Amino acid sequence: MSEKIPINIFNWGPCVVQCKIKEEFRQLLLKEAKTSNIDFRDKLAGQINEETGYSEQSKAKILPTLSQYLGVYDQAYQRYRNKPYEKAPEYILSALWINHQRKNEFNPPHDHDGKLSFVIYLDIPEALKEENAEYVGKSCGPGGIQFIYGNGPRDCITYMSNFPETRDMFIFPAWLKHWVSPFQSDCTRISVSGNVHDSAPLNNILNFAPKYLKDKEKKKGDK
Repeated sequence: MSEKIPINIFNWGPCVVQCKIKEEFRQLLLKEAKTSNIDFRDKLAGQINEETGYSEQSKAKILPTLSQYLGVYDQAYQRYRNKPYEKAPEYILSALWINHQRKNEFNPPHDHDGKLSFVIYLDIPEALKEENAEYVGKSCGPGGIQFIYGNGPRDCITYMSNFPETRDMFIFPAWLKHWVSPFQSDCTRISVSGNVHDSAPLNNILNFAPKYLKDKEKKKGDK
């Protein structure tokens, strides 16, 4: 995949990047998920009955293409911060799992381990699209995702909501809290989530984190 990947950068606080994966990559993620039976629920915050981890063999097949999409984030981040672009680091895929979210299931506000996290939407059913389109309110609506940042005054934007489409991918700092709302439709919303580290030293990784997390990690390093 040598062509440039179109992206959307959300200007609201932390750097959150949205792009669209190719259909071939979506099919690879679905195919490899069928070969795994690793129950991932005890590692996750979700109130979702079917959350399955990918095997190490599957992760090895997925990482080369995934890294190309993740590399877009580093470039977008440096553009967002008005810095000259430096080559993206080599990524280490620490966790990768697939979520089958069904009626009344949800993900409460949570964050992730690592430097970056991502979510890729493999299937957003038509029934869910129709339910979300009928929603009237200020949150992300049924089956949507909402990112939460800080507790500022009322005139500050402290959250960002989005209802995804199939093949959408969101890449964001692992420390950024987010949640997924429940829905009432009798259907299955399928997404893949993951966490990555890189080979950069600790100080470079902390550049992506708010001050309180930097201080916390520095204290750990002093012990």
